[in-house]
Amino acid sequence: MSQAICKLIAHELQVRPEQVTAAVQLIDDGNTVPFIARYRKEVTGGLDDTQLRTLDSRLSYLRELDDRRQTILKSISEQGKLTPELEKEILETDSKTRLEDLYLPYKPKRRTKGQIAIEAGLEPLADTLWNNPQTEPEQEASNYLNTEHNIQDTKAALDGARAIIMERIAEDANLLETLRQYLTRNAELVSKVIAGKEQEGEKFKDYFDQREQIAKVPSHRALAMLRGRNEGFLTLTMNADPGQEESVRESYCETLIAQHYNIHLNNAPADNWRKQVISWAWRIKVSMHMETELMSAMKERAEIEAIDVFATNLKDLLMAAPAGPKATLGLDPGLRTGCKVAVVDATGKVLATDTIYPHAPHKKYDQAMQSVAKLIKQFDVDLIAIGNGTASRETDAFAADLIKRAGLKIQKVTVSEAGASVYSASELAAKEFPEMDVSLRGAVSIARRLQDPLAELVKIDPKSIGVGQYQHDVSQSLLSKRLDAVVEDCVNAVGVDLNTASPALLTRVAGLSTTLAQNIVDYRDENGRFQSRAELKKVARLGPKAFEQCAGFLRIMDGKNPLDASAVHPEAYPVVKNIAEKNQKAVQSLIGNSDFLRQLRAVDYTDDHFGVPTITDIIKELDKPGRDPRPEFKTATFADGVTEMKDLEVGMILEGAVSNVANFGAFVDIGVHQDGLVHISALTDRFISDPREVVKAGDIVKVKVMEVDVQRKRISLSMRLTDEPGQDNRASSQTRSASSKPAGQRNNKRQDSRNDNGAMSGAFAAAFAKAKR
Repeated sequence: MSQAICKLIAHELQVRPEQVTAAVQLIDDGNTVPFIARYRKEVTGGLDDTQLRTLDSRLSYLRELDDRRQTILKSISEQGKLTPELEKEILETDSKTRLEDLYLPYKPKRRTKGQIAIEAGLEPLADTLWNNPQTEPEQEASNYLNTEHNIQDTKAALDGARAIIMERIAEDANLLETLRQYLTRNAELVSKVIAGKEQEGEKFKDYFDQREQIAKVPSHRALAMLRGRNEGFLTLTMNADPGQEESVRESYCETLIAQHYNIHLNNAPADNWRKQVISWAWRIKVSMHMETELMSAMKERAEIEAIDVFATNLKDLLMAAPAGPKATLGLDPGLRTGCKVAVVDATGKVLATDTIYPHAPHKKYDQAMQSVAKLIKQFDVDLIAIGNGTASRETDAFAADLIKRAGLKIQKVTVSEAGASVYSASELAAKEFPEMDVSLRGAVSIARRLQDPLAELVKIDPKSIGVGQYQHDVSQSLLSKRLDAVVEDCVNAVGVDLNTASPALLTRVAGLSTTLAQNIVDYRDENGRFQSRAELKKVARLGPKAFEQCAGFLRIMDGKNPLDASAVHPEAYPVVKNIAEKNQKAVQSLIGNSDFLRQLRAVDYTDDHFGVPTITDIIKELDKPGRDPRPEFKTATFADGVTEMKDLEVGMILEGAVSNVANFGAFVDIGVHQDGLVHISALTDRFISDPREVVKAGDIVKVKVMEVDVQRKRISLSMRLTDEPGQDNRASSQTRSASSKPAGQRNNKRQDSRNDNGAMSGAFAAAFAKAKR
């Protein structure tokens, strides 16, 4: 069965089965995805981390499916009902839904009406009426009266016979698949407001009377409606027959049931009974089952899409450009409680803390300015990091005034403080700063996340960073697993300085557990700096496997071996030595020697262990050892005098930072304490299906203010700077971009645009604003 699983995954990934087989073997042997992706390219044929994550996920699903398959086969076999045909179907299915459909008739269950009727001897009656429509039901039923089993009259006999056939219909796997396919293509999701809840559920008003194809409901709308139902404001139902008059009682699904059993309903004596059986089976048994299943499938799709959004945004945030190792002063803005101040050196070590009160109600402006100026000069500060929470713009103006008055040549930068308060009160922060007040820890975090966003943000639960879409409405276990994978991939892509990394950062390195990370820090505290990667082997409980997995991702600057500062794995040091010896050079002279390295042919240095992909990576790494894949550091410049929503004017062109990307557009921080939304249709002049084709979290963009609703705290923006406020930009965009699409798709896009506009102005925007607060 394992080979069958590998072949299926290979087909899905569009790669060779032997690549998947090799990757599965590596995973089963305890290798991590980052290690396999980086250092086992020859073995897997070059599978990257994204492919390996998908492979790992599908492998878990299919193995769970196989375990369930074996349990089901055993159960049916023990009942003596496992036929060769049924066994073949069970073995061939690759869907958990189909597997459970096949098991349904054999699944142990409480005694049902159908089983009770069979025990009463009514199965022959059911078969006769179902298969022989010319049989007269009342007359035939009179032959099955049985006082012992409480079959006192023909009605009871016919009811029992009906229950038997209804259960057969509800447990027919092939019929269920036919109905599922039809409903997936055609069924509507119908959302209605619960009577009397209109005012209380105002935030869901866009869904008070909403209908759309259940298989195509976008993630954000599906999760919004599901939340509305969970909060008691909406009812969600499935309409199996869109376009059909409500007065028409019969569903097309009843026709499908009749066709499946080759039942032709005319005026035969048993046809009324047979029609009733079909109708009851659909309405009482199958439709409820199908509605639950399709709703669950919709929720699952929406969750996966929402988790993908969160994961993508988190990756963009973690891989944001670091300001670098510069002395930084962090300002955590506040009004009544004051602004918290923390100075950290180039390595992130805390040098000083303070609390200042430049704003109302205290207004100790000059005193605050003197205190901060003194700290800047005393510790030779290069950067000021300002949190973007309450009083951020006032504090930004204070910092600008300070720089101007004191003639300082330093840069001020506004950074996201999402999750800073969570970190401040965490056990990790308490362990790191046991003597420091909780409120001051936030200022330290703000300063450090400007120096290196990745190193600081790994200390915070990814779910608390605030770049998700309906993050509380999705499976928390799936979300955590996916986000943890994103953090792990980002940390290992950048690499970690072994001599400065925190335990939280080390924990995310491939092969290191929380215990091993702490053991590394303890060893460092006792013995001083690591001088070589080989010294890691002296760390308590860090065995050969853990060393193999982590060593290539850990960097030692100015150590004994220059290769320890690179991404070259210690196992490949002999390759570098071979290159040096063949060319009569010292290893040190190879590093950064671009002219020489570009002349090398990887194939000349391959052996039984290292192929062309690895040798190519080694040569690239020697050219730029320890290179950081993150972009160059840039910041947004907020407009002077624009600090609150009331300062915005329609038509203004402003600079801002993309704070979050959803399926229907991007949220941009323009420095007024409320992010504005650039709808997907206003991101660019060309047609796009995903906002991430144009922007990602952390991007610096120019936007035009299209609409400001101070009361509802809504700001509409456009990145098409030629757009005129007041025009229907979404519609015009769709018109321009639709020319290359079929007419049906053009109409659907216009409908999606209208629906997404409603979604933006409804529940999602309110929920997102709440999450941002």
